[in-house]
Amino acid sequence: MELAAFILDFILHVDQYLDAFVQNYGAWVYALLFLIIFVETGLVVMPFLPGDSLLFVVGAMAGAGLMDYPTVMGLLVVAAILGDQCNYSIGRYFGPKVFQWENSRFFNKRAFDQAHAFYEKYGGITIIAARFLPFLRTFAPFVAGVAFMTRSKFTAFNVIGAILWVVGIVTIGYFFGNIPMVKANMDKVIWALIFVPGLFVLLGAWRAKRKAARQATAG
Repeated sequence: MELAAFILDFILHVDQYLDAFVQNYGAWVYALLFLIIFVETGLVVMPFLPGDSLLFVVGAMAGAGLMDYPTVMGLLVVAAILGDQCNYSIGRYFGPKVFQWENSRFFNKRAFDQAHAFYEKYGGITIIAARFLPFLRTFAPFVAGVAFMTRSKFTAFNVIGAILWVVGIVTIGYFFGNIPMVKANMDKVIWALIFVPGLFVLLGAWRAKRKAARQATAG
């Protein structure tokens, strides 16, 4: 419970934690950020780690001179690419066996099913689109591995998605994160970056469930 409380507090106050880390450990913050992005995208059991909000805050801190803008962008693009490659390899290794897994402490079968349905509908573009959607971001590369998408095709989508996601959100944070109104309401910005993309995921899941129910009734 203490770990869960810490993770929740870190997600909601990531700006404060990163600022304190920079003050105490300096350049080691780059290693911490690399690890967070890699784990969130690379391990299917870690979909709850901050993604969009973290990148925005990093951009704001770079804009304030606390981090080097080109360095942090390059490093996190690499972390995002390697994370997805790792997740894809895990999915490819386990293959169809995951369809037999039930909800457990370490694997959310429902989230996996939603990501799989999204993948079945949109194909490879899912790898790019999912970068901007919580939970799907973690499960999409895993699903691609389970579905045996070729590694070359997956890598192409992976690289494009990582660049758009990291560079896009870090840059937005860089230019807008230090505007007085935004800075004064950073907690609300973080909440918005968590819940707005999440609402799209929930809406998509609801529509898919409703469509499946209509098809079952019609059948």
